[in-house]
Amino acid sequence: MAPGSKANKKSTVDAAAWMFNVVTSVGIIIVNKALMATYGFSFATTLTGLHFATTTLMTLVLRCLGYIQPSHLPFTELLKFILFANFSIVGMNVSLMWNSVGFYQIAKLSMIPVACLLEVVFDKIRYSRDTKLSIGLVLVGVGVCTVTDVSVNTKGFVAAFVAVWSTALQQYVSSQSFTM
Repeated sequence: MAPGSKANKKSTVDAAAWMFNVVTSVGIIIVNKALMATYGFSFATTLTGLHFATTTLMTLVLRCLGYIQPSHLPFTELLKFILFANFSIVGMNVSLMWNSVGFYQIAKLSMIPVACLLEVVFDKIRYSRDTKLSIGLVLVGVGVCTVTDVSVNTKGFVAAFVAVWSTALQQYVSSQSFTM
């Protein structure tokens, strides 16, 4: 196979993986909100359990097919990751149950600057001017989004706050664990 063909194939596979990720992520949000808002399903932690079970099953299938390789983390790092992941997903599902989809999306976008803040505080990372402008643009977008399609209450805000910080901590812990 020619080098160009190999690069094209990898680009195609990467693009397909990104599209699959976006479609499934958006699909999960739509299904979860429909279950909660339309059908009155109020068991956000049950949805979380179903998501984890599905993810585990798909991971096992993909591993058996050779598409992913197992990775190993030290037990303490794995425990931190699991703790933050559970708070992240339960927090996001509860936030989605108690708030509008608009506020849910705002909370998801807010995770980016929080994750960057963790790196600045803990790792003394300094971001370039362009990166700071990009983050600023995200924050402006979050601000614009708060004007329309937002319904939030105190319980929902607390759930979103927990979700955003635990998601950022999960990302931080995993980035530290895989660079050991």
